[in-house]
Amino acid sequence: MNKIRSKYGIIAVEAACAASHGVDPLTAWQVSAAKIFSDSPSSEHKGCPKSAFLGLAELGEIAGVEPGKYTKSIDNKRYAKDALALLRENDSCSNDPLTLWKRVMDGVDKSHNS
Repeated sequence: MNKIRSKYGIIAVEAACAASHGVDPLTAWQVSAAKIFSDSPSSEHKGCPKSAFLGLAELGEIAGVEPGKYTKSIDNKRYAKDALALLRENDSCSNDPLTLWKRVMDGVDKSHNS
């Protein structure tokens, strides 16, 4: 298993575990984010990582979580879906988030936002 390199990765794993045991994915994310970022409300409420996680939940890509309507995000959901597809094709950039981001963006100049 790859080492989780970011606090948002830790939040996603914790939230996925909670959601797979029946906790609403949004609530699972919020609880984990509040714990991990207890000293940084702005980081706790950052929308992009949360929307990516909720987008994957919505698509049924989180084990034990029923597909449903969990986010209004279009872009972050798509980024997460595209990244997952790329990783399923070839996980060579699984330890290199910036390379994965560049592949997802496919030439669009947009900064990686954790």
